[in-house]
Amino acid sequence: MLAAGVAAGICALVLDERDLLRVAAFVVALPLLALLLSSRVRFGVGARRQVVPPRVPVGATAAVELHVTGGRLPVGGLVLEDDTPHALGGRPRFRLDAVPRHGTILEYSVTPSLRGIHHIGPLRTRIGDPFGLSEFERELADRSRLVALPKVFTLAGLPAGSGLGTGEDGTTRLRAGHGEDDATVRQYRHGDDIRRVHWKSTARRDELMVRVEERPWHGGVTVLLDRRSAAHRGSGARSSVEWAISAVASICLHLHQSGQQVRLVTEDGQVLAGGAGPSDGGHDDEAVLDALAAVRSSPQRDLVATRDPGNGHELIAVLGETTTAAVTELTKLRPQETRSLALLLDVGAWNGENGGGFDPWQTARRLRAAGWTVVIAGGPRTSIAEVWQRLCRETTSPDSGVVT
Repeated sequence: MLAAGVAAGICALVLDERDLLRVAAFVVALPLLALLLSSRVRFGVGARRQVVPPRVPVGATAAVELHVTGGRLPVGGLVLEDDTPHALGGRPRFRLDAVPRHGTILEYSVTPSLRGIHHIGPLRTRIGDPFGLSEFERELADRSRLVALPKVFTLAGLPAGSGLGTGEDGTTRLRAGHGEDDATVRQYRHGDDIRRVHWKSTARRDELMVRVEERPWHGGVTVLLDRRSAAHRGSGARSSVEWAISAVASICLHLHQSGQQVRLVTEDGQVLAGGAGPSDGGHDDEAVLDALAAVRSSPQRDLVATRDPGNGHELIAVLGETTTAAVTELTKLRPQETRSLALLLDVGAWNGENGGGFDPWQTARRLRAAGWTVVIAGGPRTSIAEVWQRLCRETTSPDSGVVT
C-alpha cells in the first residue's frame, strides 16, 4: 500500500490530479496509522503466570492462573495461547475483548499424565489493527515449571531383621568399633589387594580384614533404582521403568515414616538423594520425590557395579532385566552377612511378551543363592503394596513366590 500510494502521488503530480493526490495521501497514511495503533497495544499488554501448586503427583490437578494487565485492546480483542506440552493436555486458548484497568485473571487446569519436569509456556498472542494491515506476535509471559511427581502408594510392614526401620545401623553391619582408628573394615575376599589389609583388626579377629575403600554412609537403608532403558519394556506411563520409579518412591517414603535413614542411588552408583544424615536429605521426602521426578533412563546396557551400592549397609534393589554376569558382579560386591533384598521385574509382561528372552526365575535363583531375598513383580497391573508385603513375608518364611 505504501508503494501504491507513492506511485499514485507521483502520477497525481504529473497529471495534475488533486483527487488522485488525496487518494495517494490516504493510501500512504493508512498503513502508518495501522502500525501506530497495533504498536500501542503491543507494548501496553502484559501478563504473568502462576502455577498452584508447582508440584503435583501424576494424575493430580494443578491450577494455572494468567494475570493479564494492559490498556485498550484492538478491535476484535486479543487471542491468547499458552504453550503446554501434550502430557499436560494441550494448548488452552482465550479471547479477550477488554481488560479492566486493574487487570484480569484467566484460569485453566492441567493434569500431568507422565512423570517429569514440564514447562508451561510461553504465553503468546497476535496483535493486529482493525484494518488487518499489521500483525505482531508477542510473548506475554515466559515459561513456568510444573513438577509431576511419581505416584506413591501406601505400604505396610517392614522386612524382618537387620534393624530395618529402627533408625539404627543394625548388628550385621561391618564397622570397626571405637579405638580402631575409626577404620571401616570387612572380611578379606579373594582378589582383594593385600595392601588394603587392616592388620590391627586382623590381629584382633584372627582373620584377614581389609579396609573398605570408601567410608560407608552412616544411615539405615540404601534403595537402588535400576533405570537402564535396556532393562525395561513398555512406553509412557505404563512402562516398567515408571512402575519401578513409583515403587522406589513408595519404599523410600515408607521407610522415612518408619524413622529410617534412606539413601537413594541408581544402578551406576549415582546418589539421587540421601547422605550422611538428615541434613543431607536422609529424611527429606521432597528431595526424594523431586529427584525421581527428574530422573531419566540410562543408555547403559548392562548393570556393571564397581563397588557395593549399599556401602556395607542394607540394600533394597528394584531391578529390571538383569543378566547372569550382572548378578555375579552385584552379589560379589555385597557382603553375605548384610541384608540384601530385591524387587525383580518380569519386564516381558510389560510388553505382552511370553518370556522375551529374559528368565526372571533364573535371576531370582542366583540372587537367593547369594543370600538375597527376592520377589518377582509379574506385570504392569501388579500392586506395589502387595509386592512389598510379599517381600516382608519372604524375610521370615521364603516361598519363592511371584506377585502378578
